[in-house]
Amino acid sequence: MHPKDTKTYHEASRAISRARLVLALTGAGISVPSGIPDFRSPGGLWSRFNPEEVASRQALENTPGKVWEFLLEAVQMIHRAKPNPAHISLARMEELGLLQAVITQNIDSLHQRAGSKKVIEFHGSASSFYCHSCKKEYDAQQVLKLTREDIPWQCSECSGTVRPGVVFFGEQIPELGLAQTRRLVQEADLMLIVGTSGEVAPAGTLPQLVKNRGGKVIEINLGRTYFENISDIRFNEPAQTVLPGILEAIEAR
Repeated sequence: MHPKDTKTYHEASRAISRARLVLALTGAGISVPSGIPDFRSPGGLWSRFNPEEVASRQALENTPGKVWEFLLEAVQMIHRAKPNPAHISLARMEELGLLQAVITQNIDSLHQRAGSKKVIEFHGSASSFYCHSCKKEYDAQQVLKLTREDIPWQCSECSGTVRPGVVFFGEQIPELGLAQTRRLVQEADLMLIVGTSGEVAPAGTLPQLVKNRGGKVIEINLGRTYFENISDIRFNEPAQTVLPGILEAIEAR
């Protein structure tokens, strides 16, 4: 822990320890150190692929080969990634009873692989696969064996297109996840924002809801975000440094 940051780390640890119900909202930034670049950042996948052409329901149904050119690269990259200290620190906070749930916009399942038990995935997960037509389920490990000659991945039962269990553009966020989030946000008195700038709704609106109810907001983000004006404590540092630092301060209390 850097000496100049000691006070802020202790302020954050104290706020988390004293809160009644703490939620974490995570985005692409938490997984960048694990080798998954932010799709929206310069050099990210969206700079090489048009999202509507490779990650929409319409594209999946009309041009599955093009969609799978994108998925082959993206999903194999995700499956090879490993949790980093930021994911592990959040899992430890949950284990200590200080974090009630992680609400994530990520599809990489790194929170679960780090040990987090209560994870709400707004955009689904690339850890499950099923046929878009007949819904037959497939082992996610099979995706690691696919080559360009194997795509689009087709269902052995009906020859439909096999897809990951993610929310494509044009599809709805799972209602169960939304309902769980609404209940938690109504009770939360602290939200920890990690690696998300707040551009994407409805996830980006959640910290303001906690703030409106008199709760606190702790933000861990690099650069400017939509949350700057509502954050009570803000770290402009990498999550894989900050979260272990906060955890260290909590465990030292």
